[in-house]
Amino acid sequence: MARWIAEWHPDDPAFWESSGKRVARRNLIFSILAEHLGFTVWTLWSIVATKMGSYEFTTDELFWLVALPNLIGSVLRVPYTFGPAKIGGRNFTVVSATLLLIPAVLLSVAVNNPGTPYWLFLVIAALAGFGGGNFASSMANITYFYPRNKQGVALGLNAAGGNIGVSSVQLVMPLVIGSLGLAAAGWFWIPFIVVAAACAFFFMDNLTSAKANPRQQLAVAGKAQTWIMSFLYIGTFGSFIGYSTAFPLLSKSLFPDAPFTAVAFAGPLIGSLIRPVGGWLADKLGGAPVTLWNFAAMGGGVLLVWLASTSGNFWMFFLAFQLLFLTSGIGNGSTYRMIPAIFQAKAVAERGDETEETLLYGKRQASAAIGIISAVGALGGFLINRAFGMAFAAAGTPAPAFLAFGVFYLSCLALTWWCYTRTVGVKVVASLAYARI
Repeated sequence: MARWIAEWHPDDPAFWESSGKRVARRNLIFSILAEHLGFTVWTLWSIVATKMGSYEFTTDELFWLVALPNLIGSVLRVPYTFGPAKIGGRNFTVVSATLLLIPAVLLSVAVNNPGTPYWLFLVIAALAGFGGGNFASSMANITYFYPRNKQGVALGLNAAGGNIGVSSVQLVMPLVIGSLGLAAAGWFWIPFIVVAAACAFFFMDNLTSAKANPRQQLAVAGKAQTWIMSFLYIGTFGSFIGYSTAFPLLSKSLFPDAPFTAVAFAGPLIGSLIRPVGGWLADKLGGAPVTLWNFAAMGGGVLLVWLASTSGNFWMFFLAFQLLFLTSGIGNGSTYRMIPAIFQAKAVAERGDETEETLLYGKRQASAAIGIISAVGALGGFLINRAFGMAFAAAGTPAPAFLAFGVFYLSCLALTWWCYTRTVGVKVVASLAYARI
């Protein structure tokens, strides 16, 4: 039987301390578990593609297998965002977790047949995109459980717990595949998926206050802030998921004899663990200045990685790449903190008060915006993998891709400065104050 909570007032300090904090923490824990499994399924192909030497696919074809889950996952994030508002956060978490069984089972069946055609592998890789959609529904749901002054850390923890799923895949899968064969890449995760779905069913809650009309929520698509933040999120989360999934195959292409599978998990782990720090810094210093300086660091990072890629030294390349993972993780936390701050500030500005009804309206706007922003941002994972694939196909080197990434980070830095951090004689986009955005 569905569990619905009718009275939920997280911005009321007395309510929060008496019961809200405990309920919110419980939902956050099991949301993280389900989202973690979503990321593991979503990024399985980052390792599987490096183990498919017997199929004699080209480097560009293998990058397609890594890129497709990112593309489909990004598209699914839009409908997944509206799932919790339509049927309840707990209910949708059960459904979305259960759907992960489909790509896991199909992967195991397909690799057991040496005659499986390339097009079928493309289909199965695309279905792994189910895991990418989970992030949007999880984040949209958790937004409602926490008060404004705690959303940065809560959303950062929720996202980080999911993001670590990439590290889980890249740490565990080489060992599992090496011991049990390629088919185990899918079978291994099935018991965990079942447990995550069961935990969501028994321990999570639906919030009546989170119910919303999807058509009304989609109104945020007409707001400039939604698309500005979508662009910036391509630079942060798109970079994180793109580099996480591309690193093993990119390393294999540049350094065939290097032990890349033994250390591939390190970068995604760093980026995941540092994400809550990005949210915390944004809570303390404001999301815009943290994001601005972070994009400057990402531009420097991509230059270092490009130089290291031509050095012939894998460990120099590996260490340089860790800076990209570190900065993408910080940027994930800071940009995500900006979203609820922006839309709740807009709600207060539009209505001229800070009542609970106004704050709830702002949360609904932010929740809907999260779906669109996370969907567009996740496209970065597809674009990065395709950029590497096309660069190798055209030039035999990833250098053109690195150049494109550097130019993009420069444009993100300029956009952040123009829209959010100019302080003299400037009207910030959508009439939002600079402080705490």
